[in-house]
Amino acid sequence: MAKHSLLSGFGGYLPDRVVTNAELAAQLDTSDEWIRTRTGITRRHLAGPNDTAASMGAQAGRRAMEYAGLTPDDIDAVLLATATPDQAFPATAVRVQAELGIKHAFAFDIAAACSGFIYALATADAFVRAGQARNVLVIGSEVYSRILDWSDRGTCVLFGDGAGAVVLSASDADDGRGILSTHLHSDGTLGDLLYVDGAVGQPEKSGHLRMSGRDVFRHAVSKLSSSVDEALQAHGLSYEDVDWLVPHQANIRIIEGVGKKLRLPPERVVVTVDRHANTSAASVPLALDEAVRDGRIRKGDLVLMEALGGGLTWGSALARL
Repeated sequence: MAKHSLLSGFGGYLPDRVVTNAELAAQLDTSDEWIRTRTGITRRHLAGPNDTAASMGAQAGRRAMEYAGLTPDDIDAVLLATATPDQAFPATAVRVQAELGIKHAFAFDIAAACSGFIYALATADAFVRAGQARNVLVIGSEVYSRILDWSDRGTCVLFGDGAGAVVLSASDADDGRGILSTHLHSDGTLGDLLYVDGAVGQPEKSGHLRMSGRDVFRHAVSKLSSSVDEALQAHGLSYEDVDWLVPHQANIRIIEGVGKKLRLPPERVVVTVDRHANTSAASVPLALDEAVRDGRIRKGDLVLMEALGGGLTWGSALARL
């Protein structure tokens, strides 16, 4: 049985179409300044006609496997976090499995909204630690543009589409690297603060995302801060021990608030919300992939990841690369 799971591969995919705030302002009663000052967002990528949660997830997954130097035959499981699956069933994960030619694995989806990647990472880590898998492909893939109400300026300007992925690999090395711990939470009494109005079983509903922005913001700051403290306290670590914060990319104000709590200078907080907007379950792995590939995050760095989403769900993961 492996001692722990190691982050061995990273990948991301963004659709070709880029939509700026100015383009949205031409259609809605809003402005570039209004969006930027309240969210930090300047543009977002939106899915094209041929982009799906499965196709984008496969692109990100392929790049993560290539980074790890693995073939489809090396993958034992595919876990895909999404709030925007292509179908009610089969799971988007099995579509990705088929597209990548992964034959000797099990695959399933995880639904925890914007916290989905943290939940999937925790699940994959448990499979590795239990000896049920050696290499797990963990993906977050979202096409929120297809569930947004494009007449609602309070929500449609906040989100983008994309996919991010990592590979978790079993390791017996006693070098302190790998997933140190994950911490998951949810509170179903807050489910009406952020939700989609309808599903396959509710055809009379709109199927659009609905959000109580102020309430979500308030809970995000407090719950993410407590989750960060929980992760560090579990290992007797202090804020000064953290090399990088890779947060869920929902709002620059929330990101800055958590960064200040950690007393991390802005240059040690990975920010992509300005260019990607909120890509939900894809946001953390997309940001992680970018920072690893551009050389900011290096081997041995202590990385803290956190996210909050509809449910409400929230959680954190601490890893040493």
